Amino acid sequence: MEELLSERGFLNMHRFPRRRLLTQLAAIPAAGLLPSFASSVAAAPAVKSPNERWRIGAIGMRYQGSVITREATAFGDVHAICDADRSIREQARASFNSAAAICEDYRDLIARDDVDVVLIGAPDHWHAKMAIDACRAGKDVYVEKPLTLTIDEGKVLRRVVAETGRVVQVGTWQRDDHRFRRAAEMIRAGRLGAIRKVTVVLGKNEAGGPFPVMPVPKTLNWNRWLGQAPATEYIPERCHYNFRYWFEYAGGEMTDTGAHHLDIALWALGLDETGPVEIATEGALPGIGAGYNVPKDFSARLKYASGVEFEILDTGRSGILFEGELGRIFVNRGTLAGAPVDELKFKPLPREVFRLYAHDNHSRPERAGKIEAISNHMGNFYDCVKSRQTPISSVASQHRVATACHLANLSLRLGRNLRWNPEAEQFVGDPEADTHLRREQRPGFEVA
Repeated sequence: MEELLSERGFLNMHRFPRRRLLTQLAAIPAAGLLPSFASSVAAAPAVKSPNERWRIGAIGMRYQGSVITREATAFGDVHAICDADRSIREQARASFNSAAAICEDYRDLIARDDVDVVLIGAPDHWHAKMAIDACRAGKDVYVEKPLTLTIDEGKVLRRVVAETGRVVQVGTWQRDDHRFRRAAEMIRAGRLGAIRKVTVVLGKNEAGGPFPVMPVPKTLNWNRWLGQAPATEYIPERCHYNFRYWFEYAGGEMTDTGAHHLDIALWALGLDETGPVEIATEGALPGIGAGYNVPKDFSARLKYASGVEFEILDTGRSGILFEGELGRIFVNRGTLAGAPVDELKFKPLPREVFRLYAHDNHSRPERAGKIEAISNHMGNFYDCVKSRQTPISSVASQHRVATACHLANLSLRLGRNLRWNPEAEQFVGDPEADTHLRREQRPGFEVA
């Protein structure tokens, strides 16, 4: 375990063309499956002509928003662009379609008749509301992870998706990376036997502050960027990538990398549609005014009713270590290693029982590494927009994954261990903790 989790970093990502994904995975089945992911979403129309290219509306156009928009243009054309920063939305229009409409308020974008699908790359605290409003406007949605800012937001979004019948793909693209997929299929097929422990290493939160208040850039609508979050003076470190280290807008590495790695760990064990029953954490909040407020050092233990325990660490080699009675494997974005992996060379798994996800039907030009996996993921989304099937990263599963991350953060913030009822989605014997299932939201930005 020490060797697998040592600080050696990632191996170089090698080329793996998307159209070969199923060929490379062909010897990997899934045994002991949960009910199939094959269920269709409620009946809802796609675009008027399935032979036409999809009409895209893109919201939030900094780095990740631009990445997913670029991948989406293999399937459609950008008709509208939204960002709270005028300079960013104008740059995006120049990159994707000089004729695209641009807007500051996402509600103007989702109201457009020439938009079929909506891509959401805005900061985390906007994900749920934008996705809910887009579904109610009759749009299919690709929304970045983590799915929610609070647990109650996920309950609302899950209900709205069921009511509207919209297709919603969450951007946990590691499900469409061949290493993570293979690891999950091996575990479902019993190649490690009964799983005893799973260790998930995320990486450390940034520390910093206090930061000075600065004038709001002339191009930025700061009030609209803040949305549901408390009104505050402008500090540049609250924006851009660093918003992840403020609980007002995100949840640090626990909900950022955690939404990826913990997702794979739970998916592999068939626990991504339930929740932990016990949560224990260690870590201290920095307590710096006008500074990052997620804990610099943290760890968590999540215990599920099945008896499996997940240990979440901020130190070590980023990735997931599965330990079972028959061996162990380690997987991250550059590596899939362990004796059970080596055994596949002479003891492959038959293709006919490879059913972890039933709708592998996409094809795309050759790409490599992280972008190739995002390309796979986007392809799955558009396949499901056309077929009305449930995407590989469904709202139901990603609500549960986000919930597990939120529970760990709530334990850290409350400074005590917690017990959770995953069926009722409430804390056990802890009314105070239940008050943290939601947050106060500024008028006009409520998630409901």
